[in-house]
Amino acid sequence: MFIAPLNTDALLSEAEKEFLYLKLVEQTKKDFNLANEGIDFPMSISPDELKIQLHEKIYRLIQYKFAEYLNLLYIIDVSEEEVKKMDGSDLVVLAEQVSFLILKREWQKVWFRNKYK
Repeated sequence: MFIAPLNTDALLSEAEKEFLYLKLVEQTKKDFNLANEGIDFPMSISPDELKIQLHEKIYRLIQYKFAEYLNLLYIIDVSEEEVKKMDGSDLVVLAEQVSFLILKREWQKVWFRNKYK
């Protein structure tokens, strides 16, 4: 049964433990490209660096390209309900929370694909 990790660090740690971290990076890159928001993570990117770069990318999208940001969330299939629950008064915090939701959804895709292949 899929149990979503509680935070980004736990999620990335679990992905590494299950040897699916590279698949997570690939899936994330793939979905960003589908949304025409290419993100250039090298496959050698560390979990900490992935977290930082994703956070920065989401922050910039919220700040300067809001329509593209919404499209990205739609393409990745991030829960609209969860996003609506967030407090948007601090964009840095919001970008961090949304980055986690994105990784959580991407992790779900990778985990299910691996489990039921």
